[in-house]
Amino acid sequence: MSLGRQVAFRARSETERGRRLDRAFTEAAEGLDRRERSFAYELSFGVTRLRGRIEHLLLRQLNRPLEDLDPPVLETLRLGAYQLLYMDRVPDYAAVSQSVDQVRAEVGSGPTGLVNAVLRRVQQAGDGLELFPSFDSDPLAFLESWGSHPRWLLERWLDRWAAAEVRALVEANNERPDIYLVALDAQPESVLSGLYESGLAAEPVGAGTPCIRLEQRTIVTQALELIPDAIVQDPAANLVAQYCDVPPGTKVADLCSAPGGKILAISDQPAFSIASDLSESRMLMVKENAKRTGRQLALVVADARHPPVLHSDVVLLDTPCTGTGTLSRRPDARWRLASEKINELAALQSELLASAATLVTEGGILVYSTCTLEQEENEGVVDAFLATHADFHIQATRAVPEQYLDSAGRLVVTPQATGFDGAFAVRMRRAA
Repeated sequence: MSLGRQVAFRARSETERGRRLDRAFTEAAEGLDRRERSFAYELSFGVTRLRGRIEHLLLRQLNRPLEDLDPPVLETLRLGAYQLLYMDRVPDYAAVSQSVDQVRAEVGSGPTGLVNAVLRRVQQAGDGLELFPSFDSDPLAFLESWGSHPRWLLERWLDRWAAAEVRALVEANNERPDIYLVALDAQPESVLSGLYESGLAAEPVGAGTPCIRLEQRTIVTQALELIPDAIVQDPAANLVAQYCDVPPGTKVADLCSAPGGKILAISDQPAFSIASDLSESRMLMVKENAKRTGRQLALVVADARHPPVLHSDVVLLDTPCTGTGTLSRRPDARWRLASEKINELAALQSELLASAATLVTEGGILVYSTCTLEQEENEGVVDAFLATHADFHIQATRAVPEQYLDSAGRLVVTPQATGFDGAFAVRMRRAA
């Protein structure tokens, strides 16, 4: 059994027990060579992304509920089915035989016959749309199975958007996410030229952002070595940074900063910038990024409910959220998230926003942002804040293209419309 498969099995098993996939994978993959690590990454993240679809296809070949299977057996079937259906470079015989070896190593020889038979039937049946509920007659069942998303979340989205738009969102979430870079000083053209001369492939994103998209085979660390002042940043996050429209020479406080992409993206404007976050380990990421890019930031570990400054001309609050705009990057989040978490986070966000408002100087700017699509955490929080803070109002900005602004001047970026992550932001001015 290959090391890559062992790592994927371990990372996936820990994820099913509630651990974050990125952390489980990083620990499990320590010491792997590049080839095995790439294989294990694709397998573990791919299975997590398409877990609902794979389980639907497995159920068609089983005579028992999935819950009746031992967890190691079910995980082996998921991993084997993904290799058969979605990893073209893996021969079918290898996907089956390695899965049989895996389940034998985990639980013994008892379930080897089951794993062998089920996977062979999955391979023969394929994953055609005819094996799933009809999208036209039952879009919810289709999006839950083929679309591989939890039912409760789909019900929310179908109440808000047309079925075709929700399908586009689900499809975007199930794509392998692109990796984007933003150079803090250089123009995209010169960055692309430098990468090309070094044999690394990339292309400009455009669409109102200076981001460049790396080809999947391009190694991020190599690109960052060539462009030391660059940061990894999705276009949606970059649009939030642009939307802040920070006046030159001001003092800026970023209260939920880690990993620091937004404050670094605007770091050429302020006279002074302070970045803080509750997590010490995540603040170390801000420190590393600032050092690598040569940016001067004051760094503090602090709870945004008890900010480390008394006042600031500009306050950025990128709050903790459900992150439903980033499910392609964090595929495990869709399975961990519970519906009640939305209102819990909205209450925390309201508390953080009220606290941040006390720091804003007269005539200053307060920017509230999230990477969620849920209205309770976005418009709901901001509307409630404005209803009780008459000295703040939304101030429109032309720093981003109008296509990303709603009628109230709020920034709204959705994966189904752009292919980027989801993002929401509101720029508010305090009365002088």
